[in-house]
Amino acid sequence: MSRYEYNEEEQKINAVLAYQDKLLNEIGLPDTKGLEETIASSESLLRSLGYDPAQPADMGVEQLDPLSVPPELISPKRIYLPSWDELVAEACENGCADATLEDLFTPEELDDNAEAVRRLNAEYNAIHQLDEIDVAIAAGAGLLSAAIEILLVGIPCKTPSGVEAGPLTNFIRGHLEHSLSPSQLKELERAAKVPYDAPVNEGYTTTRVEGLCPGMHRLYSLGHDPLLGLVVGVSDILTGRMTTIDKHGKIAVQVIERYAHLQKTDVVQALVTQLMHFFSDVTTPAGLPAPGMALFNLMQFGSIGNEKATIAEIVQGMYWQGYDFVQFCSQSIPVAVCEILVRFAYAFRKVKGGTPVKDAIPLSTNREKNPKLGTMLFTAHSIATAANAGVVAFTKTPMAVSYPQWIAFAKYSYQQLRWVFIEKPAARDRYVRTAIDEQLQDVYGDIDELFEEVAAASIVLG
Repeated sequence: MSRYEYNEEEQKINAVLAYQDKLLNEIGLPDTKGLEETIASSESLLRSLGYDPAQPADMGVEQLDPLSVPPELISPKRIYLPSWDELVAEACENGCADATLEDLFTPEELDDNAEAVRRLNAEYNAIHQLDEIDVAIAAGAGLLSAAIEILLVGIPCKTPSGVEAGPLTNFIRGHLEHSLSPSQLKELERAAKVPYDAPVNEGYTTTRVEGLCPGMHRLYSLGHDPLLGLVVGVSDILTGRMTTIDKHGKIAVQVIERYAHLQKTDVVQALVTQLMHFFSDVTTPAGLPAPGMALFNLMQFGSIGNEKATIAEIVQGMYWQGYDFVQFCSQSIPVAVCEILVRFAYAFRKVKGGTPVKDAIPLSTNREKNPKLGTMLFTAHSIATAANAGVVAFTKTPMAVSYPQWIAFAKYSYQQLRWVFIEKPAARDRYVRTAIDEQLQDVYGDIDELFEEVAAASIVLG
């Protein structure tokens, strides 16, 4: 009983191979026992009679040149090649219908075959296995990213003079807030008015948006989201509506009559207005929410901390305390440093190993082109994320969460899990099968040469 399942065609192949193997084993060979001794004795006798066995005997008869024989006198050998169906029928008639491939090998040969497959698997695994230098690069990049996050980015908090965090974040925030003069900012705000900018319910909305107020309306209005706004915001400008998700997760789409005249009809004009509105808002103290942050209003579940707050309430509190688009951008810098450092070091090692520079640029994490890069990035971002989780646990504040870092970790975790459990087994199987097929092609080549040699002076029938 085989441990493998064969389909119909594979079973036919097994039957034919088993029967041919049986025929080969039944071929009797002449007994050559003592033949060498007899030849040696005959040669010794010839030498005693004065003949040299190494020289052909001159019998006084003209040697016949095979090439001088007329072709019509030569009777060519006929070779009959049965069809595949005939071979299968003959094998089944002789009791080989249920033969398995394992029947053709001895236990020792099966063990050798299994060992060869194990070696090929080990070869493939070695291609994707991180060495000590790879691990050091990934660990160093992750730790450096964590250090930048802790020392330079910092945790945002509201102060009498505005939102403050680490030196890097403060620099970015200050640069944005002072990029326009007060007169330029007012001019930009007038040019970038949109129909979804209602700051409160009274006098603006017909469907109440819970939590809507000047300091929070940008979190509830999807048009203010730096990511979603590129679609929803532009759509709202073209339709003269406001799309919101309020503090309780309720979605509302409505027309703000006071802003109905701000509707645009041209897509390009609507997109330009949207981008201008982004820039006018990001320079203000309230700022814009982080990309996708508005969707957390839908997460009306969880029981976090002593206050048993939901995820939505936690995120709303974070925005109120100053976790905004500027903080997101600042936190993206250590994530980018981690990414660039790993990719640069990976490319440097490839170039040092002899790979041309243009082929060593690791823009893609494709495992066929860059076998180790995906795993190195996953390792680096795992270390940086673990460090951030430690900071959050130590400070006991969600304001310490590095949103960009967790996004990167989620991305590479998904890719790594997919690689380990789905892609790698299939790719390793292809590698092993390709190596076996290459060896099999060599065997087929030898068989073809032998057949051509045998059939050169024969007539092949079939």
